[in-house]
This record gives sequence, structure tokens and C-alpha cells, in this order.
Amino acid sequence: MNVLVTGATGFTGGHLARRLRHHGDAVTALVRSAEKGAALAADGFRVVVGDLSSPASLAAACAGMDVVYNIAALYRAAGLPDATYRAANASGVTLLIDAAAAAGARRVVHCSTVGVHGDIEHPPANEDAPLRPGDIYQVTKLEGEHMAREAAATAKIELVIARPTGIYGPGDRRLLKLFGGVARGRFVLLGDGEIFYHLTYVDDLCDGFRLCGTVPGAAGRTYILAGGEVTTLRELIAITASVAGVRPRLLRLPVWPVWLAGAACEALCAPFGIEPPLYRRRVDFFTKSRAFDITRAKTELGFAPAVGLHDGIGRTLEWYRAHGWI
Repeated sequence: MNVLVTGATGFTGGHLARRLRHHGDAVTALVRSAEKGAALAADGFRVVVGDLSSPASLAAACAGMDVVYNIAALYRAAGLPDATYRAANASGVTLLIDAAAAAGARRVVHCSTVGVHGDIEHPPANEDAPLRPGDIYQVTKLEGEHMAREAAATAKIELVIARPTGIYGPGDRRLLKLFGGVARGRFVLLGDGEIFYHLTYVDDLCDGFRLCGTVPGAAGRTYILAGGEVTTLRELIAITASVAGVRPRLLRLPVWPVWLAGAACEALCAPFGIEPPLYRRRVDFFTKSRAFDITRAKTELGFAPAVGLHDGIGRTLEWYRAHGWI
């Protein structure tokens, strides 16, 4: 098929673009600048410069596409107003769906996040669990889901929403502090580490996205995409240490003094657009359980995560070492 991937210069979008091409699709990448898209262009991808706020660039990118995969998003950055998040994560989704429908595309796969469910009180949670996002990123991702459904219904185009759990693999840096810290033999643990943590290896996730784009019965559905193993954070640290061949040395600290310090750092740094050295959301990593039920994706899509934690963490650590990150 002819497919478009937004966010193709990012970690997940880049993996997806290459995974789809491996399966025989002709892939177009929407990138924010020619400079950022140079590596993709050099690899033979069709590259269109633009973003989700530009209807003209979206029309050019969507021309001739069968399926559009929307991976682009604004994650979390210091000092940005809420409107900036909404433009990328919500209103931009509407513009993309309108452009895809006008170009004759069959389906849009929109990447959301399990973060729309917030803290999971009764794990594991499925797609019908309560929706209670906890920060502006999660709030605008949920708004993006609502706006995507409305736009798709109006434009009469198929829509599938995917909610991934924490994504990791070669090239990822979000979990570098965890994996790298443990591999170096030192890691700061807030609390007791008994909250659940559910990861998704990036190749498994990309295969799930592809199923969302190709399985006929997926139209109109929402799927949680996650790995096949759920552990506590303490168990995840132990697995990482075992794979790295080290004995984990944990510095345990109480949660709330660090949370208050994070709140103070944000309050001081935000007016100046400075990246705070500590965020409250980084504290949330140690306090909020994330465990999910992927039965719907397994039964309706045939989703079958193939990379276990030992293997996936091993590949990730190997990539970190090769690039001098640990």
C-alpha cells in the first residue's frame, strides 16, 4: 500500500516507517524540515516537509495514500503554553483526517496513549477503563481522540485509535535513566517500587500499528497495544540488572519530599522557559501503576507481542553501549 507516517523523524515514527517498508509498503514521511528529513530521504523514503498545522502540506503528503499513520505528537517540554500542546495533539489531528479523506485515503491510524487512563486503580485496565488524564500532554491526547472520532465521522473515513504503553527499544532515550542507571550499577528508587509497569518493545508496537491499518474489522475501534509481560518496577529493575550482568545498587528515597521539590523546580523554571532539573511527572513514574489488558488487540487484530523483556532490554542496552550512552 501507499502509506503516510507523520512523526517519522522521531523514535516510534522512524521505526514504523522502516517496518512498513520492510513489509512492502511505499512509505511517505511527513517531516518538519528538510534537514530533519535528510536521513529518511537518503534512505529512499518520499519526504514531504510540513506539519499538522499546515493544510497545504497535509494535502501534499496525503495525496495518493491508502492509509495514514499519525504518530506525530508534542510530548512534554518546558515552558510551553497549553495551546501549543492542543495544536499538535488535538486540532492538528482534525486537519490531518480532513486531508486524508479529501485525498481518498481509506483509513487513519491515530496514535494516542494509555496515559489517557491516568493511574490504574484496579489493574489490569482495558480500553473501557475510566479516562482521567493527569497532565496537559495526556489531556490533549484525549482531546485528540475525541476530535479524531468527530472528524472521521464527518469525513466518512475509517479511523482506528491505538493506545501504546511505555515504548522502548534501540534509539529510545526516555527510559535511558532507568536502563542506563541500573546497567551502571546505580539507580535512585522513589518509594517501594511495587507499582506495576508495562512496557512495549518498539517492533511489537509497529506490528500492532500495521494491524490497525490493515485488519478490516478494526475500523472504528480503539486498541491498547502493549507487551506480553507486566512487572512491578522493582522486578523490572531486577531484570535489567540481570541482563546487564550487574548487581543493582538502589538508593531509596521517600516520594513526597522529592515531589514537592519537583513542584518548586517547575514553578521557578517555567516562567523562563528553562528545563527544570526535576519534574513532578518524573516522580509519577514511581507512584502510578500501569498494567493493561491487551485481550481486545489479540482477539480482534491478531496482535502477538514477540519480544520479551529480557530480549528487548538486552537489545536496548546493546544499542546504548554502541552509541556511548552507557
